Amino acid sequence: MHCVIFVDQHPDTLGGMQTSVRLQRRFLELAGHQVTIVSPRHRGKHVQDPSIIELPSIPLGPGEYSMCIPGRASDKTLGQAISRRGPVDVVHVQADFWQAIIGYRFARQHKLPVVHTMHNRLDVGIAATMPCPGLVQCGFGLAQKAFLRTGEKAAANAWTYLARFTKHAQRVTAPSSHFARLLQDRGVFGHVEVVPNGMDDAIAVELLAQPAAAPNPRPRLAWVGRFSAEKRLLPFLDAVAIADIDAEIHVFGDGADRAKAEAKAKAMGVPTVLIRGKVPYRQMLTELRRADALVQTSQGFETQGMTVFEAAALGTPSLLSDSSIAEDLPKGAYWLTEGDSIEALAEALGRCVAQLKDGSGPDTDSFDSASFLQSRQTALMVTVYEEAISDFAGRTV
Repeated sequence: MHCVIFVDQHPDTLGGMQTSVRLQRRFLELAGHQVTIVSPRHRGKHVQDPSIIELPSIPLGPGEYSMCIPGRASDKTLGQAISRRGPVDVVHVQADFWQAIIGYRFARQHKLPVVHTMHNRLDVGIAATMPCPGLVQCGFGLAQKAFLRTGEKAAANAWTYLARFTKHAQRVTAPSSHFARLLQDRGVFGHVEVVPNGMDDAIAVELLAQPAAAPNPRPRLAWVGRFSAEKRLLPFLDAVAIADIDAEIHVFGDGADRAKAEAKAKAMGVPTVLIRGKVPYRQMLTELRRADALVQTSQGFETQGMTVFEAAALGTPSLLSDSSIAEDLPKGAYWLTEGDSIEALAEALGRCVAQLKDGSGPDTDSFDSASFLQSRQTALMVTVYEEAISDFAGRTV
């Protein structure tokens, strides 16, 4: 089948969703399917990919992100580009904003079924990342009303906004059981299917075939994510300073808080904090395998917590700040903070490092690594596509 995936940001930009989409595409193609990705134009220098349709876009802030303007111009550009890619069987929206609108417009114009994967907690994400979040949400609601011609009042909150999209979807998926349940409880869709973001099979098999390294005498902790407020990197570094742990901490990612993070790392005493920046996917998985523990610090924001599961699949336990993520992990495979404060995180870090040193901490032996391979998730998603196509055909007969 030919699947067209719509994403709000170019797949070569930084983010868990982008990593997930790249893997989805690769494993769908390995299974014999055709994939086209529709995204905003990449702002930096990169190799053009004929399977990625880059729509005209405008810069979104000082970083690498961009946004598209839905409407007749983008419809025409997209239609012309898609016509050169052959007939489409299913539209897969993995976006919440401009590309979601463009994707639903495309599906409606070409009478195609839609699968919508929800990746983001918009209710907390907009508040954490944008000024005047109420006005921003109102603006998105007005754009949705205008460009999709919903015939209803503009959505006043995130849940109504998402539900306005899914009225026109055949299937909705989420990457974790806790997020799927939340979407259902908030009325976004009646039944949300869980299809986790997975991990590259070949890299996982290769890393797991290597003998596990002995625990580091000085525990090695990894932190992975976007350097922005909702990921709580700066509070994490404050907690590290308070805990005064004898550990080596490797921080991976990039973003607006980098300069502040580097200043805090430079001022650190006994804990060694290394700001490693953005690294390639294979190296990132290798680093998770080498670490004694991964530290996850965002609260109420993650819809899966992908790196936590990558780490678990590679034999590395995590210290969690978000109890919802723990729902999809075996008990005994993680530490969990006892509160949301910096002090509670510092206490948990101290406990984590002490237990790593004496060998009494959690282990991931009960986590089924094979269950997290991307080939498994792709097989699940293909079934979702087939059901959406069948359901749509039945309704249009």
